[in-house]
Amino acid sequence: MDTGTPADRRVTKRARWGESVPFHTAGFPAGEDVIRRFEAAEMGSVAGKSLLHLQCHLGHDALAWARRGASRVVGLDSSESAVEAARDLAADLGLPPDRAAFVAADVYDAAEAVPDSAYDIVYTGTGALSRLPDLVRWAETAAFLVAPGGFLYLTDTHPLTGSRVIPDDWPDDAAGGGPDVDVWETQHMLGDVATAIAATGLRLEFLHEHDGMYSLRASRAVRG
Repeated sequence: MDTGTPADRRVTKRARWGESVPFHTAGFPAGEDVIRRFEAAEMGSVAGKSLLHLQCHLGHDALAWARRGASRVVGLDSSESAVEAARDLAADLGLPPDRAAFVAADVYDAAEAVPDSAYDIVYTGTGALSRLPDLVRWAETAAFLVAPGGFLYLTDTHPLTGSRVIPDDWPDDAAGGGPDVDVWETQHMLGDVATAIAATGLRLEFLHEHDGMYSLRASRAVRG
């Protein structure tokens, strides 16, 4: 199979990921809380804090954190259709743009695309890292957006669950039976993730392994 250049893959991935949007929209406005118990415990209270969710897709996680008290959530995703759906969900929940904003942009362009220069919490959820061709650049982008005294928190599928490159005739697991998605997924090893984040100057607080999952939190010191 010809997988093309990294740039080709990103363009195709963005288009196909957008096609999966209709398969992901059901249920959330009725009250579904998508935050896992260990995520809530490890993140702690988000009340009164600003939160940026990178690669947010439909914004379910970001909106769930808003429900849990975050003062302002911003979601960023490369899919225009996903971002439009997230905005619609926020409106359905009665959250105005100053409480829940969504931006369509490549994750590597986040620093220029999001409305604020820094956030108390930069968050990313399951399935995001496996779609990244450049883990170091992602870590630098995420760390740049962490405010002094804030932290980066991520949770993702444990790499031991399998590493793969998905051919274009396989349905994407994340699409829930939706259209085929050429995402060229790669599971980054835990050591690579931790090393990339530590190299940005953030202080690694913990790296926890859960049943089929792992989570990491890294903080930025308050400037004197």
